[in-house]
Amino acid sequence: MKRIFLIILDSFGIGEAPDAANFGDEGSNTLASVYTSEYLNVPNMAKLGLFNIDGVEVGERSDDLIGSYARMTEQSLGKDTTIGHWEIAGLVSKKPLPTFPNGFPKELLDELSRRTKRGIICNKPYSGTEVIRDYGKEHVETGDLIVYTSADSVLQIAAHEEIVPIEQLYEYCEIAREICQGDWSVGRIIARPFVGEYPNYERTPRRHDFSLQPPKDTMLDVLKDNDYEVIGIGKISDIFAGKGITSTTSTTSNAEGIEKTIGVMSKDFEGICFTNLVDFDMVYGHRNDIDGYAKALTYFDSQLPRILEGLKDDDILMITADHGCDPGTESTDHSREYTPLLVYGKNIKKGVNIGTRSSFADIGRSILDYFGLENNIDGESFLDKVVM
Repeated sequence: MKRIFLIILDSFGIGEAPDAANFGDEGSNTLASVYTSEYLNVPNMAKLGLFNIDGVEVGERSDDLIGSYARMTEQSLGKDTTIGHWEIAGLVSKKPLPTFPNGFPKELLDELSRRTKRGIICNKPYSGTEVIRDYGKEHVETGDLIVYTSADSVLQIAAHEEIVPIEQLYEYCEIAREICQGDWSVGRIIARPFVGEYPNYERTPRRHDFSLQPPKDTMLDVLKDNDYEVIGIGKISDIFAGKGITSTTSTTSNAEGIEKTIGVMSKDFEGICFTNLVDFDMVYGHRNDIDGYAKALTYFDSQLPRILEGLKDDDILMITADHGCDPGTESTDHSREYTPLLVYGKNIKKGVNIGTRSSFADIGRSILDYFGLENNIDGESFLDKVVM
């Protein structure tokens, strides 16, 4: 019975990518920034090879590793969650998803306003916490929707849960998803509910993403079509718009995502458990909270022994990331970085450096190789380099 547990440490980059300058991200290094914190303690990831990865210049390299490791390079023209996850699953996006640094077109917003019967305020790139501070009072008083974006290909709708009930907010986001097609086809529509009284508004954990469907089949579709389980934990199902997913469990925190993953490990199934731990990005990276990011990594590392112990003889654990989000730079946006890959299992060689891979898609290709499935997804398998 073969199982793979693929865990995404959302935004955990390990240094600027070769084309970082094209994205305004020269010098970005999420790992190096987090390493400056006194709260970082990741001995278990170190044993898997984190500090042995090509180009990593912080931490102490280990001569007694228990896993194999690599540095992953993104080929897709983007640095956001959707494109990063799609590439991990074997879909390289040659065309960037549209972004709106000057706000959304009037035609788009007019249609959204007409269909929701609500006004629109803001319409510019904004930090999610600052936008509710600056526009929350007006929203509560008028009922107008706070629509904003970021450097990523997203349209976000923020609304107070007492003004716009959560199910209605989700309905509005579904309307926005229908509108945002063609030249307006942003990667994600994101519901951003919040609560509280002015000026102390707080976002709630009931965020929900409405993604584009991947334009072609990914590793997930190949697995599902061959009757393997594809279990999504966290926002995985949202990112793939449900395509290729056989079951899904939402989470409200990294801790819950870890517990849900460990819970799946005790079940009998064949296939993949695909987990996204979003707090690294959403709670710490975008808020430039170095210590918070470090504490979150330390907590994940402290739970790794439980994950490793739950692996059966034919199981493989892969830990990677979808992009960077350096909390040590002035920017609060994602950063174009290499990402780590740590591979562990009872049938995985110890201490093998798989090198610098040319695409995140090598992960998806290797997973399908492990299950012996023919496919035409992007990427090149590294399986023969790491399996005993």
